[in-house]
Amino acid sequence: MGANTKQLRNRIKSVNSTLHLTKAMGLVASSKIRRATDAMNKSRQYTEALKNVMDLLTLSSDCESSPFLAKEGGNRTRIVIIAGDRGLAGGYNANIFRLAKEYPDAEFIPIGKRASDRYEGKPYLAETFSYGDANELAKELCRDFEEGNFDTLGIISTKYVSMLTQEAHFTKILPFSKNPDTKPCGVIFEPDEATILKTAITEYVAGIIVAHVRESFASEVASRRNAMDSAGKNAQEMIDNLQLEYNRARQGAITQELTEIVAGSGSQ
Repeated sequence: MGANTKQLRNRIKSVNSTLHLTKAMGLVASSKIRRATDAMNKSRQYTEALKNVMDLLTLSSDCESSPFLAKEGGNRTRIVIIAGDRGLAGGYNANIFRLAKEYPDAEFIPIGKRASDRYEGKPYLAETFSYGDANELAKELCRDFEEGNFDTLGIISTKYVSMLTQEAHFTKILPFSKNPDTKPCGVIFEPDEATILKTAITEYVAGIIVAHVRESFASEVASRRNAMDSAGKNAQEMIDNLQLEYNRARQGAITQELTEIVAGSGSQ
């Protein structure tokens, strides 16, 4: 009986240490959420403005010959894949890699340590990924696309729906397709639309990548906080059950000792 109570005490101590760890990680995640969501919202606004400009440019007949507009043929795909820098974020990384399996022939460009561990490439960190990093990557991708080294550029990232819901998804970046909902609005581009398109393409791709990294990081932080909250509740429930079992074991041991004392006194 004594050995059993000692084992239970050790288990309670071990689970209690895990509980403190999950609470600490949950607090760290909570402290990052507001900053991460603010950065995400600003990036969304910026890319929406860029997209509106690109939609207007693609209306011009001067841009129809651009290599960045959609054309028939070609199935070589290059994908920027964004995962987390760390684990313990629920299904965040697993969902990204599960979606990536749907593109077995694609060439992947990793962002985030977990992605870099799986795919070859420059080891960018998602949390510290800057616009300078995005611009460097966008220049390389646009150059390779224009030279015909691949036919489709996409990005696999995580969409932030709410604090409780984050979804892995694929977004096509290149080539452009004309937006049928875009209407001419009398905007004049100088010197001409084709030149502006060629100049703005790197800015657009860089903006898209940054926006998806920011949104993915906000999703990672939210997913980690949810995972730590769930783990903390499970740990507390386990501690309560172990404490109850320990109390019963202690009560049984005391009852047994009293019974032995009474039995000993009666025999005298």
